[in-house]
Amino acid sequence: MNKIFKVGLIGCGHISETYFKGHEYFNNFQITKCADINMEIANKCAEVNRIEACSVDDIIEDKEIEIILNLTIPKAHYEIAKKSLENGKHIYSEKPMAINFEDGKHLLKLSKEKGLYIGNAPDTFLGGGIQKSIELVKADIVGDIKIGNAIFAFPGVQSYHPNPEPWFAEKEGGPVIDMGPYYLTALVNLLGPAKKVHGVSTKVSNTRTIGIGPKKDTDFEVECPTTYLVNLEFENSALIQLTLSFDVIAHQRNHIELYGTKGSIIIPDPNMFGGSPLVCTNSDTGEWIEYKTDDMPLGKINIREESLRANEESTRANYRGVGLSEMAYSIEHSKKNRCNGELSLHVLDIIQTTMSAANQGKILEIKTSCEVPSFFNIEDISAILK
Repeated sequence: MNKIFKVGLIGCGHISETYFKGHEYFNNFQITKCADINMEIANKCAEVNRIEACSVDDIIEDKEIEIILNLTIPKAHYEIAKKSLENGKHIYSEKPMAINFEDGKHLLKLSKEKGLYIGNAPDTFLGGGIQKSIELVKADIVGDIKIGNAIFAFPGVQSYHPNPEPWFAEKEGGPVIDMGPYYLTALVNLLGPAKKVHGVSTKVSNTRTIGIGPKKDTDFEVECPTTYLVNLEFENSALIQLTLSFDVIAHQRNHIELYGTKGSIIIPDPNMFGGSPLVCTNSDTGEWIEYKTDDMPLGKINIREESLRANEESTRANYRGVGLSEMAYSIEHSKKNRCNGELSLHVLDIIQTTMSAANQGKILEIKTSCEVPSFFNIEDISAILK
């Protein structure tokens, strides 16, 4: 039987509901206390989930809490993670690791000095869709992958989020910081570390209008680029064209397509856990073979509802929290966790270098590298499932 780690949650926004749902699936963590800079929100979260609310400082200093679950806004990720590590806590944060590469480097250095674990979302690459894709790529079904493309493009969060301004803020906003981690983490797991990047960016409109809530019909300023067109070169020489945009009403392109010497593979949505990879190896018939994942433990559909997001389906697999659970298991068994600090720092490096390259109009080198996490096999998954 696994040890059950006591987790303190900081940041009681909408995403916290998904992590509480993780109690239904995973056997080795329990969120016992919560905190938020807004105590009213913290108290409501505590009441709904029947736990204790406290201040941010109190939860970080609590001797019983072993892991801090950091669900704050991106610009607060570094400060909360730093304080947690300094107080002897393992830390698992939502993406990205930080909004500044140097801050990310400091967190990784501090964790090693303290002998503590860092974990970071996204953990969606541990789901059935991406893991099955990794399995197919490693089996050499499509051969040596040298080119491909990927796209995330939708209109932005302003239509369904009552406070969308952070997504369009100068230092913490934009699609590369928001959605880049899902695509970049998946690509690194599929192709290995990245090497170089160049691209361009644009801001399609200078203002956006809030669509719901108490500020409905209020305009706010867009401070950052909202579309990036990127060319990303990997250490294995693969070249991937990546589009990340908050400016697209609708499109019909696949999330990720990779083209190998023996065939092509379509990768399912890296923002979700399920979905079927599709493979074509016959240029004469053009037949695509579907590899279903709905019988895999982290691929089964468990969400059936209408989503307000333009980029989400009404039925989907969502097992967010598996990265936290896998980290807890790794702590107990002295293993390297898959959503680890080196991977997260490499993705943060790609994010920041991508934005710098687009801003400068130059090809820039990625400064870091990382080991690709090992395949998340059925034995590993079963060990943490209820």
